[in-house]
Amino acid sequence: MRYPARLRGRGERTSISVKGTLSKSSEKKQTSQRPAIFCDFDGTITRVDVTDEILAQLAHPSWREVEQEWTCGAIGSRECLERQMALVEASAKELNALIDAVAIDPHFASFWRFIEECKLPFYVLSDSFDYIIRRVLKRAGVNGVLRNGTHMFASALRVEGRRLVTAFPHCAAPCEHGCATCKPRIMRRLSGGRGPVVFIGDGLSDRFAVDEADVVFAKRQLLAYCRENGIACHQFATFAEIETALRDLVDAGRPRRQRGRSPKAKSER
Repeated sequence: MRYPARLRGRGERTSISVKGTLSKSSEKKQTSQRPAIFCDFDGTITRVDVTDEILAQLAHPSWREVEQEWTCGAIGSRECLERQMALVEASAKELNALIDAVAIDPHFASFWRFIEECKLPFYVLSDSFDYIIRRVLKRAGVNGVLRNGTHMFASALRVEGRRLVTAFPHCAAPCEHGCATCKPRIMRRLSGGRGPVVFIGDGLSDRFAVDEADVVFAKRQLLAYCRENGIACHQFATFAEIETALRDLVDAGRPRRQRGRSPKAKSER
């Protein structure tokens, strides 16, 4: 599969071994700071791309022609989604029934409990729509900052009769990529230069986000893109694997008391 040209970004990434610990080649990036975690939604938290399911079942077939324009790089994801969702004809009841039938990663609920337990900053960044994401997260038992929008950055959607009306509050202007949600800009702003920055994704819309990450977990199209472009990443199938790796990353970053020193003494780095 061909992909649009990629911008080069952060360079060397933090490497995680099979067990999830930091490798010696990147110990210079290890700090006592907690990782900031940024995560895609469609096809990452969910097992399938919810937007594609909506289009396949409820939109005019010409949505595929628009998809092809985006895939070959002729248009950005904002224009793509705006045109595609205008082709959908469905009531709120029909839309909700489809969303409620979408499967979630079976390990995401456990992963979310781990995030809360460790108090790790976690953000959902998605070209998909807040209406969809909130409904899915509610079914997964996720509440608080992730569902109320504080830690969720996505396109906006409302149902008017049998039409879906879209808006894009997190696109960047100007943006040479035309993304519906500018993931790199949000990641730079929220990470504040601290690290490590972790990104989790699965699709072509995630390709620009990986340039802002120290650690990348990828599957499907994003995995293929990273391999094609020589971008270091860690393949995953479910959030169980990511949780295991991040537990070790968090443990590696926790300061340890040195024998023979008083509790107030700080170890040198």
